[in-house]
Amino acid sequence: MSALIWTTFADRESARESARTLIEEGMAACANFIATDSIYAWNGEMGEGTEIAVLFKTSSEILDRAVRRLENLHPYDSPAILGWQCSSAGVATTEWLAALAGGGANVESSQT
Repeated sequence: MSALIWTTFADRESARESARTLIEEGMAACANFIATDSIYAWNGEMGEGTEIAVLFKTSSEILDRAVRRLENLHPYDSPAILGWQCSSAGVATTEWLAALAGGGANVESSQT
């Protein structure tokens, strides 16, 4: 089954570094980057800024492990990381992500 992970980073460089590591380690098959404006409550105060949101595509079989690894890689002290299993996915996507559970991402795939 397919799964997704969502988190944000302060800058594109740290987002790319974490994404490359997860993909190299076979914890994710793909990472999509989205520049986003954020408004948030943190430590009793309201803040806002621009962040880089990342949507990781992974396999549900390794979702928890991938979330824990991303939490260790993330430069924030308390990163907001959300992971969930997808109840529906295309056949090609399901097969592509299933390869992760079998030992690694297909880094030559054209899926994004």
